[in-house]
Amino acid sequence: PEENPQRRAPQRMANYQTPDSKKEEFRKYLEKSGVIDALTKVLVGLYEEPERPPNAVDYIKRYMGAPTGVDVEAMRTENEQLRKEREELRTTIEDLNSRLQEHAAAED
Repeated sequence: PEENPQRRAPQRMANYQTPDSKKEEFRKYLEKSGVIDALTKVLVGLYEEPERPPNAVDYIKRYMGAPTGVDVEAMRTENEQLRKEREELRTTIEDLNSRLQEHAAAED
């Protein structure tokens, strides 16, 4: 049976969020996950520095534990290459183990 389109309208309306409610939901998420506290601490730390660091973003990264001066994209590329190489090596090992088993079975 065909569904009445008017019955679906309230469901769509229930899923609709106003921009303010989305912002509030996101704010609650940040608060619950500790992001607001962490950012507050880092900003207070920056404020309390006797001398302003020349690069505030690097200061924040260091404070939050992120490495600075690292080429993240290069690391991602290297990581992907190493994953592929590892997979190729696993395949080679499986192939060699299979050959070894066949050779051992042929000698029996």
